[in-house]
Amino acid sequence: MRKPIFLFGELSLMSSIQYTKKIALIDCNAFYVSCERLFNPKIRKKPVVVLSNNDGCIISRSNEAKSLGIKMGEPYFKAKEIIVKNKVQVFSSNYSLYGDISRRVMRTLKRFNSDIEVYSIDEAFLDLSNFSDEEVENVGHEIRSVVLQWTGIPTSIGIAKTKTLSKVANHIAKKKKSGVTSLIGIENIDPILEKVEINDVWGVGRQLTKFFHKNGIYNARQLKNKSNTWIKKNSNVLSSRTAMELKGISCIDLETTSSKRKSCVVSRSFGKRVENFQELKEAIANYCLNASEKIRSESLVAKSITIFIRTSPFQNQYGYYSNSKTIDFPIATNNSIEVVKAAILILENIFKNGYRYQKAGVLLSNLSDVNDAKNLFSSERDEKINSLMRSIDNTNYRYGRATLSLASAGVHKKWNTKKQYFSKIDTADFYCLPSIKAH
Repeated sequence: MRKPIFLFGELSLMSSIQYTKKIALIDCNAFYVSCERLFNPKIRKKPVVVLSNNDGCIISRSNEAKSLGIKMGEPYFKAKEIIVKNKVQVFSSNYSLYGDISRRVMRTLKRFNSDIEVYSIDEAFLDLSNFSDEEVENVGHEIRSVVLQWTGIPTSIGIAKTKTLSKVANHIAKKKKSGVTSLIGIENIDPILEKVEINDVWGVGRQLTKFFHKNGIYNARQLKNKSNTWIKKNSNVLSSRTAMELKGISCIDLETTSSKRKSCVVSRSFGKRVENFQELKEAIANYCLNASEKIRSESLVAKSITIFIRTSPFQNQYGYYSNSKTIDFPIATNNSIEVVKAAILILENIFKNGYRYQKAGVLLSNLSDVNDAKNLFSSERDEKINSLMRSIDNTNYRYGRATLSLASAGVHKKWNTKKQYFSKIDTADFYCLPSIKAH
């Protein structure tokens, strides 16, 4: 493999080459499945599925699982017969693993260009405008090869003049062995767009699909060639942008800078119904620790906290109850101890005996930058608390979440999310690395 192209300086000096707008969409193939396979080579050629929280629905499938007719989003119990019959490998979701591998993929992509928009945990838009039309597809192959070599994650890459068209190109790339499709330099893309159903066009949701079908628009080509005046009159600005992007006119810019969040919510459905206050308190304390750690990682502090609890709306025989309450902190904080104390006070106020609780959560809101929140009353004690929080975060980052915790968060956690098929892979644990046995 030739040396990866990481710098654009030489290319930008070549004035004889014409550069047009080029956006690449890099999408990790069956990302959750690929993460599980990364640490378990034995399942690389086998059908694999990953389940959602509480092992509810199928949220990731290998190609082998897709070929068996297992559907995305299908409840696990409905697909269980096919899964058992065909010996499909099943895994509970491991979001800490997926998040870490995602960060590795995105860091690798930034070596090609820092102008990157991380669109989701397994997708990113990358600006390749500094490459010529002739070489951009080879660059796509280069990116795919380097990501696979450095992270072990296979990808599909679509390249086009706009973000919407790069989504179309990526859709095609997923079905190709090479994994890369470029629409750059193709003068007439109508035959390609004609094969893309309107509901597969980026930004076209269920309701918009119904509207387009009602007006005789069934594929991307028909939307592209529809009069812009008609679209503006009968639909909205987003539809107009989508149509323009399908024409090759860029209307949606790369969002390379992420704005700081205004709130942070952590909530889960319990693995089993919770009836007593102690278990509910443990769950809330854990969610508070998680939320506090998240806002500290972004150098934020919270002014308000909301706690909410509810029972299942589908178990009427036990009665339905839902409640929430919000309070303000005297001083904006990201101190886990203060957050947990406030949360427990709220919980004591809204908890009712005699109910089987299904879900609870914490919302930290009115977030602001930690430096903006410093005030005249800051003291040496505050510095000690901040130092303690940093030590906790560093320890948990190195040795795994909840290595250091609070007593109020409990130990056994019987209420925890159901994870019957959890792989227990932790990238911070040396012993989770795959081993090679010599023969």
